Amino acid sequence: QSVTSEEKQQNVIRKVYQQVAQRPDSFCNYLEGSVPEWGENIKLIYRHYATLYFVFAVDSQESDLGILDLIQVFVEALDKCFENVCELDLIFHADRVHYVLDEVVMGGMVLETNINSILLAIKDQGKMHSDSLTKVHADEPGSALRTRLGGDATQWTYNW
Repeated sequence: QSVTSEEKQQNVIRKVYQQVAQRPDSFCNYLEGSVPEWGENIKLIYRHYATLYFVFAVDSQESDLGILDLIQVFVEALDKCFENVCELDLIFHADRVHYVLDEVVMGGMVLETNINSILLAIKDQGKMHSDSLTKVHADEPGSALRTRLGGDATQWTYNW
């Protein structure tokens, strides 16, 4: 079954959080059949780091230890990218978080678990991003920049 409406998705997230957050750290890190909307064949595997919970929903044939290792690699990569990852990093840089996740898993298949390869790919992506940005001289006035970009001063509005 699929969870389609936003309200249903929020209910599933709430249920998952309630189930995971109430468990002591001394308990095992997986729950089977705990999300009825996804069927009985799905289990939740999670890790708790400080105030963050990383939860993966996988089918029952996945290796619990393999997924725990995958979560560890993902969190290590995030930690290197954000220098001590926190909730705000995940919220305000969701695009970067998704890029890191895409380096590790894509289409349900594990692509890479070598942290050095993941970090190299992320570094290369960051370099390509910074190379694609137009460098503006600090002393160039805003109106000269607008003219250079093909507009006149009356067309430009600012939202900040």
